[in-house]
Amino acid sequence: MEILWVLIALVMLGFVVLPLVRRRRGVIEQVPAGHPDAADPADYGFVRQEELDVRMPGPDQDLLDVLDLVQRSQDYRAAAQLLAGTEAEGELRWQRVQAFAGAASLELAQRPGGVSELPGGQWLRNWRTENPKDAGGAAVHAEFLVQQAWRTAMPGTDEFRIIMEEARAACSDAALLAPGDPIPYIVELSVARGLAYPRPEFEQVWLKILDRAPNHMGAHLAALHYWCEKWHGSRELATSFAEAAAARAPQGSLLAAMPLFSVFEHLPELNLVRGFYQSEVVTKAIHGALHAVHSARSGDPMLAHVRHLLIFFLVRAERWAEAMTQLVHVDGHVGALPWTHSPDPAAEFAVYRALAVAGYEANGGSPATLRS
Repeated sequence: MEILWVLIALVMLGFVVLPLVRRRRGVIEQVPAGHPDAADPADYGFVRQEELDVRMPGPDQDLLDVLDLVQRSQDYRAAAQLLAGTEAEGELRWQRVQAFAGAASLELAQRPGGVSELPGGQWLRNWRTENPKDAGGAAVHAEFLVQQAWRTAMPGTDEFRIIMEEARAACSDAALLAPGDPIPYIVELSVARGLAYPRPEFEQVWLKILDRAPNHMGAHLAALHYWCEKWHGSRELATSFAEAAAARAPQGSLLAAMPLFSVFEHLPELNLVRGFYQSEVVTKAIHGALHAVHSARSGDPMLAHVRHLLIFFLVRAERWAEAMTQLVHVDGHVGALPWTHSPDPAAEFAVYRALAVAGYEANGGSPATLRS
């Protein structure tokens, strides 16, 4: 399996590679493109790397259609209508708020504006100006400011703090417009991390979320960052938070997968020790996530997030058939951890997918057996 870990090392070091690999006596080997023994992801109906959608973890055609309309017309009304018709306490509305904010932020980065050009994201400014009482627009604006802070400024700088303070005020405005909506407080979790809220202040925000949406997976993932070692907590605090969420998760909730996200957040920078991914701690977290996936309702918006992270761990643990099962469900979309940590999420995902295919075939699998 040496070639497997060499390829993963290249990925972790930032190289963009998409190996064609083959099986030979159960061993994965790199082979030239076009070789008759090459394991080709296309044989399984997987999407070509250049066609992978990096915007979202899974399909949401209504969102894509509205995003396309808004960005073409610079008219926010379709976005406002979509959010108004999306359940306030659910995961889907939070994902859509993030998507609209991200689209406006990227537009602004691509078109900062000038003497003869309007800046990108003008539709969001119009939304807030023309309809200031719209709760959806206020939530998107707050999330937009958070994304701008992380995207354009370094944490700890005056610029970062100023944008985050503005985001904090925007969260308060959004919360006043929709008192029962958890999203303004979920947005504030990122503000709390950026501004280093003291723990009592952070916990006050967290309690407001629990009052409104106690089983919100997206909120738990946002809170987990605060408790991580690299921010304002520790490995032990993050593990405790994740395990407590999993323990109280109701039947069918993806919160049972939280320990796997905690393990991911505390991975060493470069770990090629195969045994680590087959250790008791990692195996237990994988099994919890697999149980959550098998128990969740098929339309859960967070299901794709868990499947993507499972692919990462299952490939690392050389559990090829299980990795392939997850790939079948999410292939085509790569806007999720762990791929979004890479400058090229599609390339990162494609490497792991190729390795999963090769490992699957090295152990006797084929497109026919995967479909059966």
